[in-house]
Amino acid sequence: MNQEKEAISKAPSGRPQRTPVGTRNILTVKGKDPNYEYRIVNDVDDRIQQFQDAGYELVDKDTATVGDKRVNAASSTGSVKDISVGGGQRAYLMRIKKEWFEEDKARKLRQVAEIERATKEKALDGTYGEFKLNRD
Repeated sequence: MNQEKEAISKAPSGRPQRTPVGTRNILTVKGKDPNYEYRIVNDVDDRIQQFQDAGYELVDKDTATVGDKRVNAASSTGSVKDISVGGGQRAYLMRIKKEWFEEDKARKLRQVAEIERATKEKALDGTYGEFKLNRD
């Protein structure tokens, strides 16, 4: 068994990686910059502009790779990375600085905590009925 592991670890580095059946994902992102948080955004209802207004930027198609290898993959048409997500719909790879992402996440968690606090308070004063909250 050790010889087998050793042989696998010494495989040529330029060799394509084997992808087991059932584990492919057309929305995986490879080549990410660790200083950014990435997201694939559907191009509907002006969402691209909303994300740009929030600090996200479109990712250049040469910066990162989206999806696993597949025969029917069409290449991006412009300078930004876009993906067909079915039904004639396009989505774009966007990223935001990790520090901004963490700030936004903390703000959302504070809002959730405030809503939970207010809900508990209302439930526990006896005018709202029964209340149970479980956090896993």
